[in-house]
Amino acid sequence: MVEMGALKFGRFRLKSGKISNYYVDVKTALTSPEFLEEAARRFSELPLEYDRVAGLELGGVPLAVVVGLKKALPYVIIRKEEKSYGTGGRFVGEIPRGEVILIVEDVITTGGTTLSGIKAVREAGGVVKDVAVVVDREEGGREAIERDGATVHSLLTAADLLKVKREEGEN
Repeated sequence: MVEMGALKFGRFRLKSGKISNYYVDVKTALTSPEFLEEAARRFSELPLEYDRVAGLELGGVPLAVVVGLKKALPYVIIRKEEKSYGTGGRFVGEIPRGEVILIVEDVITTGGTTLSGIKAVREAGGVVKDVAVVVDREEGGREAIERDGATVHSLLTAADLLKVKREEGEN
């Protein structure tokens, strides 16, 4: 991700409203087939059991697609808010009652968006035990999600990325 330029430095306002001196641009990384393939492989290798994959709009959608394809499982898109037109609803795809749903996400910071998705899936009758995320910014999101009863599995943390960036600068 560092090589792809997905770690940016400056002054950034995060969705949570916080100001940060760095930004993890996973969405841009997700436009790379190689990155998507690697993320799908790593998520698929997690020793988790689930019936379906759900991706939070926007960054989780390509992840849900590639993990669903890799595992030959159906996927669901969780909209940020319920749609009031067309077929309506919060989901694209089905959440069968009692099925275990793996939620995939690009980045977690405070966990607010992910918690909203977990709540929506549970209200629809799905079971959420695990959340797989590309980057955990280590700003309380993991803890908030785990207090809500789901385990967070991250491929990388902010500390991992910042360490690589520092090492890159030293060479």
